[in-house]
Amino acid sequence: MAVVAHQTIIDIQTELKAGSTTAAQIVSGFLQKVEANRHLNVFLEVFADDALAQAKRVDEKVKNGEPLGKLFGAVIAIKDNICYKQHKVSAGSKILEGFTSLYNSTVVERLLAEDAIIIGRTNCDEFAMGSSNENSAYGNVLNAQDNSRVPGGSSGGSAVAVQAGLCHASLGSDTGGSIRQPASFCGIVGLKPTYGRISRWGLIAYASSFDQIGPFTHSIEDAALITEVISGKDSYDSTSSSKEVPAYTQQLNFDRKARIAVFPSTLNSDGLNEEVKTATQNLLDELKADGHTVEEVKFELLDYLIATYYVLTTAEASSNLARFDGVHYGYRSPNASEMETVYKKSRTEGFGKEVKNRIMLGTFVLSSGYYDAYYSRAQKVRRILTNEILSILNQYDFILMPTSPTVAFKFGEKTENPVEMYLADIYTVLANLTGIPAISLPLAEDKQGLPIGIQLLAGKFEEAKLFAFSEKLMQIASVKKDTLTTPAE
Repeated sequence: MAVVAHQTIIDIQTELKAGSTTAAQIVSGFLQKVEANRHLNVFLEVFADDALAQAKRVDEKVKNGEPLGKLFGAVIAIKDNICYKQHKVSAGSKILEGFTSLYNSTVVERLLAEDAIIIGRTNCDEFAMGSSNENSAYGNVLNAQDNSRVPGGSSGGSAVAVQAGLCHASLGSDTGGSIRQPASFCGIVGLKPTYGRISRWGLIAYASSFDQIGPFTHSIEDAALITEVISGKDSYDSTSSSKEVPAYTQQLNFDRKARIAVFPSTLNSDGLNEEVKTATQNLLDELKADGHTVEEVKFELLDYLIATYYVLTTAEASSNLARFDGVHYGYRSPNASEMETVYKKSRTEGFGKEVKNRIMLGTFVLSSGYYDAYYSRAQKVRRILTNEILSILNQYDFILMPTSPTVAFKFGEKTENPVEMYLADIYTVLANLTGIPAISLPLAEDKQGLPIGIQLLAGKFEEAKLFAFSEKLMQIASVKKDTLTTPAE
């Protein structure tokens, strides 16, 4: 099994209070590991001086008995599309070369307010566009388990930072699976919260009605704690929800039998790896045997998900990325001679191939004569999808399916066929299209020992229930692992 015991943030805080270690020692240890693993290309920038300074402040608070934040001593990495004041941010793109943020994103403000330590910014697919981390202007991130394989995208750097033990946890962003799919490929926990649960202020936008920030962790407890800290209403983000944020960490006990919906179309889909299918079916059988209700539910819209997602997200990207023009900030072509060539050459040279493809596709579906045929129709499909999913989740606690149709694939394996790459998102885009929360859990492995992520989806703002049942599944997986590794007497 893929589940491995790791210290939780609470465990680390207990050690800090007991004086058996210091935050400065913890940060120094991570900095050494980061240096030793530079070949993975995880960090675009390590904030060594800042992190050590933050650690020393935490140690002073502990020493003096001052009030401590919920995340004191937790070392966290942030994806390179999350703004951190007076630090560079590039979204993995040459177009933002040399740009320094003038303000903190809301999630960074909330992390720092609770005494978290931010260690660096992580590599990602350019403007979060990709499923393999092969689209960064700064090179590929390598999967720490097998360097010949992708870590998943777009938040590949954040995922590998946790996978390789270079920090306690990290933040990524999820527009169509960019947290959950890398979590699946790297054998860790990855949460995409409900749309509006966490402020997007300071997140460089890809598709504004889809984007959500979320955590990568080893444990459900850590995911719950970080989500608890960074969630909540933000006056800077009008799409953020004013719903009260539960104490997720106090609600991790799922003490009843769940009702789980399964879409046969997801398990019978073309391209689904047999070992992923078997792992998912085995889990469903275990849940049935444990008394949970597992029922097949008809869902005929699976084949519409990818087309709807890419029509809408590329349209939004076309609009959002218009601001990167070589005039206001970031990269400006040295070959430009007048205003028109500043725009043309800066954008041509500054954006990578995948980003340009998506901008062009988005501009096309928004253009006169095609708006109604594509964009308007996709919005109608999105509404139908949302209504159907919310109706199902009124009757069931969760929907369960694989996170990805495959385990981590080899570099270059899908780059020649963009449609095949896009189909890697077939199970993850549903949560973004409908705005519901979803989590990927490392509950299985294939015969080569590569992680297989299983995905749970719940109703809007039901993260507490999602965490509680996920904790139950992780405990079951841990017991199974212990059984498999304990020598027979």
